[in-house]
Amino acid sequence: MSIQALRRAAAPHGRFPSWLDGCLALVLLGISLVHTARSGGQWAVLDLALVVPLLWRRRAPVAVFAVIWAVAAVQNLVEKPTLADAALLVAFYTVASATARRTTLLLAMALELGIILLVIKTGSGVDEELRTFIGLSGLATAAGVLGINVRNRRLIVSGLRERANRLEQEREQELALARVTERSRIAREMHDVVAHNLSVMLALCDGAAYHVHDAPERVEAALEQASRTGRQALAEMRQLLGVLNDGPVGPELAPQPGLRQIEDLVEQVRAAGVPVSYTMTGELNGAPPGMELAIFRIVQEALTNTLKHAGAGASAYVNLTCWQETIEVVVRDTGNASSTRGSGGAGLRGMRERAAVYDGTLEAGPSAQGGWQVSATLAVPSVTSAALR
Repeated sequence: MSIQALRRAAAPHGRFPSWLDGCLALVLLGISLVHTARSGGQWAVLDLALVVPLLWRRRAPVAVFAVIWAVAAVQNLVEKPTLADAALLVAFYTVASATARRTTLLLAMALELGIILLVIKTGSGVDEELRTFIGLSGLATAAGVLGINVRNRRLIVSGLRERANRLEQEREQELALARVTERSRIAREMHDVVAHNLSVMLALCDGAAYHVHDAPERVEAALEQASRTGRQALAEMRQLLGVLNDGPVGPELAPQPGLRQIEDLVEQVRAAGVPVSYTMTGELNGAPPGMELAIFRIVQEALTNTLKHAGAGASAYVNLTCWQETIEVVVRDTGNASSTRGSGGAGLRGMRERAAVYDGTLEAGPSAQGGWQVSATLAVPSVTSAALR
């Protein structure tokens, strides 16, 4: 075994003794040696045996206490006590500050036993023995109480540190969850914006290509509508991506679409070649902007699916019914109603998520009147319900 390995094995805490332990041992040893030299100096080796174990008191407090107690017992048998016996109080303080209370209590009893034996040996009268016992017991109690207080303080600090770490982990988890939620929202918005506007633009371009030779005026109108749709999509994308910037949101950004923009949405789909009728029953005064956006996106996605899947000659119907506590949205078309149309995807999942935000449900499938139908029911928040009453 190398010299470094031996030094690591012998050192307290796996390293050399701290300056505090070394200085404490040197001070006790120096004082005790001076006192022993005045008394003859023949028992200096016992003083050394009492003080040196303190270098390992932090690594093995119980073992160090046991060694010092045994050396002190031998000293009590062969000579008078010296100042080096204070090492026993230091060792007991370390035990009280580093071990459980049960262990501290047991070693306190051993320490009191040593004090009793010392008092019996000195035997210089009842009064003197009583004063000696009270004084030494007081010193032992003070060392134990001080050690217990230090241990309690360490436990409190450790608990506070653990709680702070736990709160930090919870905060990081909440931030991670918020980021995931925000990414999902942005992805859903981008899907709705891009899918709808591209579907409208493709339908307009296909119609323009079909009439390029026989109806140039219709081609011009279709291209103008496609251009407006593209600009609108670009503006919405810029607004959506603006939330990803670090800077503050500027006042130039347009508000999120709501119920008033459903008319414009229907006009876009009509311009793309699909006849759409739109009716709204009741009034939704004071509706949260988030709910209006959710309704708009549901209608938008349903009409986008009509453009993509309904086929030629299909028409669509949009009905919005506002009740006191719920809102019903129905989008139905007369096109293809095959089972593959509702096989899933980001659009249908996004519509269900938007409805779920307002404790709603959404169903999509073949309609009893033929074609395909999307129906959703959203719950009006309580504040809005109170206002409607």
